[in-house]
Amino acid sequence: MTRQPKITFIGAGSTVFMKNVIGDVLQRPSLSGATIALMDVNPQRLEESEIVAGKLVKTLGSAATIETYSSQRKALEGADFVVVAFQIGGYEPCTVTDFEVPKKYGLRQTIADTLGVGGIMRGLRTVPHLWKICEDMMAICPDAILLQYVNPMAINTWAIAEKYPLIKQVGLCHSVQGTAFELARDLEIPLDEIRYRAAGINHMAFYLKFEHRQADGSYRDLYPDLVRGYRDGRFPKPSHWNPRCPNKVRYEMLTRLGYFVTESSEHFAEYTPYFIKDGRPDLIEKFGIPLDEYPKRCIEQIERWKGQAAAFRSADNIEIEESHEYASSIMNSVWTGEPSVIYGNVRNNRCITSLPENCAAEVPCLVDASGIQPTFIGALPPQLTALIRTNVNVQELTVAALMTENREHLYHAAMMDPHTAAELDLDQIWSLVSDLLAAHRDWIPEWARISKNVQAA
Repeated sequence: MTRQPKITFIGAGSTVFMKNVIGDVLQRPSLSGATIALMDVNPQRLEESEIVAGKLVKTLGSAATIETYSSQRKALEGADFVVVAFQIGGYEPCTVTDFEVPKKYGLRQTIADTLGVGGIMRGLRTVPHLWKICEDMMAICPDAILLQYVNPMAINTWAIAEKYPLIKQVGLCHSVQGTAFELARDLEIPLDEIRYRAAGINHMAFYLKFEHRQADGSYRDLYPDLVRGYRDGRFPKPSHWNPRCPNKVRYEMLTRLGYFVTESSEHFAEYTPYFIKDGRPDLIEKFGIPLDEYPKRCIEQIERWKGQAAAFRSADNIEIEESHEYASSIMNSVWTGEPSVIYGNVRNNRCITSLPENCAAEVPCLVDASGIQPTFIGALPPQLTALIRTNVNVQELTVAALMTENREHLYHAAMMDPHTAAELDLDQIWSLVSDLLAAHRDWIPEWARISKNVQAA
């Protein structure tokens, strides 16, 4: 009998995300008999996920086996693939802290999970837990592939590569394929008629090409259409999923840079110093910037989950739609050798020659039986490299703080953040970081903790 893969899901209490990934996995013949090991520290969420996974198996008539674990090490035994999805500290208290403390200084944010003071703190909370997974993987399943779906993606990927260079890892996001869908919708062109190539860092990759296949087999550049549509007021079209989040920031930056960025306008507004400014409500209104957006989403998701959890418990079968996540495609390609191409976050290793060799780059990757193989991009256009470097600076200093356990580098990272530096002076930045470290005391490594009202030396 052919051996079936074992897929371990760390943070399986993220039930909706688990459902999407496992639903994709079970629809692939090569993976439908897999052992699915679900692990979470929250018994109630783990039980809810076990119910959902069991009903996915039943709905699809799959031969998969569902196992649950509270022990990470036990869950990892024999794993071929390890999917990670968790949020250390949750919405309360940690996300609330990341928004409310900076707000006292007049520093407003939209998502705060990738860069800025919110992203720095989230990385500080998250990386030690990812390192513990890597430590266990090296001891128990060193050949398994780590599929990491945790923010801040670039900081996490960079930190894993620095401390555990032998771990086979990829950071996965849906921004490249998701944005391509949005642009196709604006242009009213079927997505399968569009060819694109993107590269950069997570949440700040750019479409280097975005083209429409013509009847004669040639390709036409779509950037002039996108610029014209924005200047004519036809693009962006009203959001199809969140009316609070129009897409104006990215279109405006397209007209300045010549390229479209792959992560949302609400994210991009806080990665740059141009859009969120204290005392400039005109900018917020002009570009439709949704301040405090992530806390609003968290509250909505928590409320929505209450209804979903009850519905899942009572349902005999669960409706399954294919998601746009890359996880099942990667697993299928590695397991069968059938090649695929995904966009992954990996150690740069000079794939993008204009960015640091050790940073985390987001590039197209070939996947087959040999694993995940990043493709060569070369140098990015200089204006894109320059903007990306402003974000890489923050990531690099946050990783340096984690690797050397030097708390001062957390302050240095905040100093270099484009949005923070545009709003606050040095004394404010130092005081804000100290306040955040004190507020997050129970969630961060011991070397980073400070007592309330104590400034760093």
